Amino acid sequence: MTDISVLVLDDHPLVGDMLAAELGSHGWTVWSTSDPDDATRTAQRSAPDVAVLDIDLREASGFDVAQSVRAVSPDTRIVMFSAFVRDAYVERALQLEVEGYVCKCTPLEDIVDAIEAVAAGNRRFSEAVSSRVVIGPGGPTVRTSRGATLTDRERLVLEQIARGLPQKQVATSLGISIKTVQHHVAHLMDKLGLHDRVDLARYAIREGLVEP
Repeated sequence: MTDISVLVLDDHPLVGDMLAAELGSHGWTVWSTSDPDDATRTAQRSAPDVAVLDIDLREASGFDVAQSVRAVSPDTRIVMFSAFVRDAYVERALQLEVEGYVCKCTPLEDIVDAIEAVAAGNRRFSEAVSSRVVIGPGGPTVRTSRGATLTDRERLVLEQIARGLPQKQVATSLGISIKTVQHHVAHLMDKLGLHDRVDLARYAIREGLVEP
């Protein structure tokens, strides 16, 4: 399939322009922008075959842009594009029934292949995304994540531990005893299969519970 039109929306113009240049080298028609509103206008005006949408935008969510693009160009197939693969992102992508979710860590040639596959009517997800998805009778769903087993209090403790707060400060902040904090930390490590506070912090950052 050689005649493909692609809209690229990326928060970092350098990344978007690099991808657009690679796609253009295949003889495809490409529009590249870092402006969510411009992306929607382009979709309405040009009805691209595929829209590659960065999830992590400064001024909007890529998922909101996906909905806007679909509203003005229903036949445009959507590929979400992100440096992060988080359960919440994968779940949202499945809810919107997008045709693809590609991690920015994917080799450039594989990203091109994914876009071509989506344009041809297939669905394509990076391996890191596919590993979090299970196909059942009702369609694809996110596998039950370890994070889904956490209680609200455990999540609060995890967030504060990940910010580097000492247990005494966590206890004061939440109005509980240090022993209770230690109890929660032990449960967190057990539920998440982690071994120390550093691992807890890394997990919280990776899943977007706290900013790095």
